[in-house]
Amino acid sequence: MGEKKLTDIEIAQRAVLEPIGKVAQSLDVPEDALEYYGKYKAKLSEDYLAALKDRPEGKLILVTAINPTPAGEGKTTISVGLGQAFGQLGKKAVVALREPSLGPCFGIKGGAAGGGYAQVVPMEELNLHFTGDFHAVTSANNLLAALLDNHIQQGNELQIDTRQIVWKRCMDMNDRVLRNIVVGLGSRLDGFVREDHFVITVASEIMAILCLAEDMKDLKARLSRIIVAYNMAGEPVTAGDLKAVGAMAALLKEALKPNLVQTLEHTPVLVHGGPFANIAHGCNSVRATRTALKMADYCITEAGFGADLGAEKFFDIKCRMAGLKPDAAVLVATVRALKYNGGETAGENLGVENLDALKKGIANLEKHMENLQKYGVPVVVALNSFVTDTQEEIEYVRDFCISKGCEFAVADVWAHGGEGGILLAQKVLRILDTKESDFHVLYEDSLSLEEKMQTVAREIYGAERIVFSATAKRGIQRLEELGFGNMPVCMAKNQYSLSDNPKLLGRPKGFEITIREVYVSAGAGFVVALTGDVVTMPALSKKPAAYGIDVDDNGVITGLF
Repeated sequence: MGEKKLTDIEIAQRAVLEPIGKVAQSLDVPEDALEYYGKYKAKLSEDYLAALKDRPEGKLILVTAINPTPAGEGKTTISVGLGQAFGQLGKKAVVALREPSLGPCFGIKGGAAGGGYAQVVPMEELNLHFTGDFHAVTSANNLLAALLDNHIQQGNELQIDTRQIVWKRCMDMNDRVLRNIVVGLGSRLDGFVREDHFVITVASEIMAILCLAEDMKDLKARLSRIIVAYNMAGEPVTAGDLKAVGAMAALLKEALKPNLVQTLEHTPVLVHGGPFANIAHGCNSVRATRTALKMADYCITEAGFGADLGAEKFFDIKCRMAGLKPDAAVLVATVRALKYNGGETAGENLGVENLDALKKGIANLEKHMENLQKYGVPVVVALNSFVTDTQEEIEYVRDFCISKGCEFAVADVWAHGGEGGILLAQKVLRILDTKESDFHVLYEDSLSLEEKMQTVAREIYGAERIVFSATAKRGIQRLEELGFGNMPVCMAKNQYSLSDNPKLLGRPKGFEITIREVYVSAGAGFVVALTGDVVTMPALSKKPAAYGIDVDDNGVITGLF
């Protein structure tokens, strides 16, 4: 019998980690710049971050993917493996990633630190609580909610209309029953009875603000602009009006600092922030990305889910606000996922050669390639290798990509770590040396909110018609009257399809996108558009990943993957 195949967590638990101080030395980070969270995690000090500001920036590489499927794509795995490959080639690179949310870890993902021999470690700590950043975000969010309800209870000096409270509580767990609740039940001392709601922490505006803030001054300015409700005259009431900003900033003070960890091959990784890409803006913090660009010659970062969500928001929200200019994009796909998009949805058949399904499903990859090219960024397609891929299938994808003007490389980082990503790394490095990025955003600030939403739906999703509900139309009109019309839009859409219908796989045509609701995240600086049936508080499945997670008598965690 062959050797037992190790799980991701078993690989991570057998790894020999370097003390984080030694990893920092590879980037010439001084000892006094590190604020330790145990032996293998540290935050970077504010003094060190300030000292980096005058340094030149390296090259920025975005890793994105086709629409996710149950067959798997491995975007984070490729991001980590690419960073490791850069290290093996003697290049100074830092990977900049998002922090995993507890909701998906116990829901469907079981973990989000890469996989195989291309992982971020310590894996268990990264997936479970980490340095407490998400708890700080949750606490700051719920402090504001508590101050809001207390203000109403104590006489409502700001004349808040309790029918127009828009601030929601949050928690970092999937929990469907908290989507719509009633608070204040009991006696008069227990508060004002009203309908309330929860969102998952990673979809909260506080998370977006943390990830877009440049420093403490910017963080506090953004917090002050948060709209929590409207008063009886229909005017916005903000967190600043509630005198909540100082206390919220105190809770977020440590969370504002990026976290330094490592890969299995000791490549430095900055992990900071974690907004979802289907219902939030889907990128790690501006601070972490900019710090990585200052610390190294190359920053490899990722954006959540497919390029229709994560990459679009990375370009049109994060890069627009922070003035970032990506130099290249890596688009991740797998043969299995392409066949799934081509109609072969039976999992047991995805390992069998099926060129017909592959040829149909590659239309999904084609659309994402076209979308990335609209931003003027050179694109490399990374085919994440599976042992079941046949040579004919690989050659078909390679020839297709080259015919569409994209570079192509097979990556086998899950099985071989950085060594399995050297061909991809070499292809990316060649692109950086030979092709100039002509990055530009998809739409101008001057367009109306409706025009911006239509542009994303038509240009990126491929929608033929865009339908605005009466509620959405009223919301857009109100937000433009309040002066928010120049903001970018954050489209909340299901991740499984280019459309707002998760069952339409491949590259659907002739479909319509429905914008059902809009609201402003004034502190974050964008307007959110909810499409289709997407919700901001996910639910657990019939058999959540939590069923398989355990701790043995020796304290060893199992079941994360």
